[in-house]
Amino acid sequence: MTDKIHIQGQDPQGQDPRKIEKELGEFLNKKFGGSVKIISPSIQTQQEAISGKMPPKGKKELINFNLKPSDLIDYLDQYVVRQDKAKSVLATKICTHFNRIRHQESSGGEIFKITGNIKSNILMLGPTGIGKTYLIKLIAKKLGVPFVKADATKFSETGYVGGDVEDLIRDLVKEADDNIDLAECGIVYVDEIDKIAASPNVMGAQVSRTGVQRALLKPMEETEVDLKVPHDPVSMMQELEAFQRTGKRNQRRVNTANILFILSGAFSGLTDVIKKRLSKQSIGFGSQLTIAHEEIDLLKQTRTEDLVEFGFESEFIGRIPVRCVLDTLSENDLYTILKMPNNPVILSKKLDFAAYGIDIVFTDAALKTLAKKAAIENTGARGLVSVVEESLLAFEEKLPSTQISTFTVTQKVLDAPDFQLKRLISGNSCKEMKQEYLQAKEAYKGYITEYIKKNWKVFSLRHGLTLSQIRCKMVAQYYTGNVMEVEDAVKQIKRFHDSVKEIEVEVSKSYDLNIVFEEDAIDFIIQQFIDHSATSEEILSKLYDDFFDGFNLIREKSGKNRFFLSKEALMDHETYLNDLIRKEIR
Repeated sequence: MTDKIHIQGQDPQGQDPRKIEKELGEFLNKKFGGSVKIISPSIQTQQEAISGKMPPKGKKELINFNLKPSDLIDYLDQYVVRQDKAKSVLATKICTHFNRIRHQESSGGEIFKITGNIKSNILMLGPTGIGKTYLIKLIAKKLGVPFVKADATKFSETGYVGGDVEDLIRDLVKEADDNIDLAECGIVYVDEIDKIAASPNVMGAQVSRTGVQRALLKPMEETEVDLKVPHDPVSMMQELEAFQRTGKRNQRRVNTANILFILSGAFSGLTDVIKKRLSKQSIGFGSQLTIAHEEIDLLKQTRTEDLVEFGFESEFIGRIPVRCVLDTLSENDLYTILKMPNNPVILSKKLDFAAYGIDIVFTDAALKTLAKKAAIENTGARGLVSVVEESLLAFEEKLPSTQISTFTVTQKVLDAPDFQLKRLISGNSCKEMKQEYLQAKEAYKGYITEYIKKNWKVFSLRHGLTLSQIRCKMVAQYYTGNVMEVEDAVKQIKRFHDSVKEIEVEVSKSYDLNIVFEEDAIDFIIQQFIDHSATSEEILSKLYDDFFDGFNLIREKSGKNRFFLSKEALMDHETYLNDLIRKEIR
């Protein structure tokens, strides 16, 4: 490690520190051969001091937050199957939470602050693999707010071995790029919260259970979290360095009043508590018969007393006023998930094969078979991942070593994988397999086209691009030709559209000609971008070669300088120019 000697300020006798530095440097160089360096304040990289002042940007960025619950639900519908109740609860309470922050900031902040802060912290209940974490990740991505996720099992009460719950808030500041104001409007998501319920079989303090519940009480309501970590040497060194430079101690704290806490867990065993409560029969004419309930139906009847009986302290549950129960997924739901254009299971597998230059496509029958197998796993959407991986692992191992560039997952591939793999590698049925691929690809492209047509208004408003039927097909073509979400495919078509408009501007600047592309011409050029990977420079060069001389002649003879180009004109420029010259000059 290179040693460093710091020289600061002026010598007591008034000598120039630079002269001293030079002489000392020469001495050290002779003695140690350059392994020791001198770094003075004049050349040392200046690190920003921990001033304790908040960054200039922060909550003001949320003033423009105007997302409505219905908008957020529409967004979630593109990714998540069913869970209508959970989508409704999450979208409504989260949008209201951030709109309240925006309203308070725009109305004067502290002036109109209500005494007794109430937050809509949310508790999500439901079996594993039904999309609890996925929902929250989607919402955080859409909102663009700082978001941290952690498992409750990694924490312990402050002072014991394990993570400190206040580390969640510090992580939130890191996610906000050290912007405290922005971090104070973030989301903290704690999964596996049911694992910190007190165990009835253990006597005494349970620091990893009730201890964590108590440690979460203040952050979930409102408290000040110091960013300085007493047991963190890096944090202490930063504070010491700042004190040496400024002579002041600075404290950086995060207020948790506007930080939304979302907790989730499978809560296996809670249904037994609910059954016990429901089975208590009243005596007399008011008694009711106990009927059998599905597990999910029992969870939907959860009360505070059930959660307390389960092992949570009443103070902890009291800080989670909003609850939602997610539905279990049926076989048909799993099939719908696989069919959704944005589902990460199929997109991830496409990406795996695309890494080897192989385009994989799934038939509808294959998706139904995969969903049926996943339903047997009884682990929700997680079962889909296991089934897909198990079914295609042999193909993923062998096909990259061949010249095969397309792979169709059919019912036959899933029923007899070994036979189909040998058939693929042998190449004896190359023509038949190519036909299978083209049919499956075309069918999938048709499905995506219909999906985009169904949601064209949402996409059009969101991206400022009118999605005609032709453009819906373009989006579907681009989506099926690349591994991406539909939203990204729409964005790419919008970029192509903007490039065409930029070409109009460039022609005006470079050639002093005012050309306007008609809608069918814009679509024609976008198609060139998609089919041939054409560039704007190539389009400009083609336009100059085909039209400049003709337009220039018309301008000289008639003074006309505004020309409209249709798709027909771009495809047959000679006929277009001849007709235009006869019309304008005569």
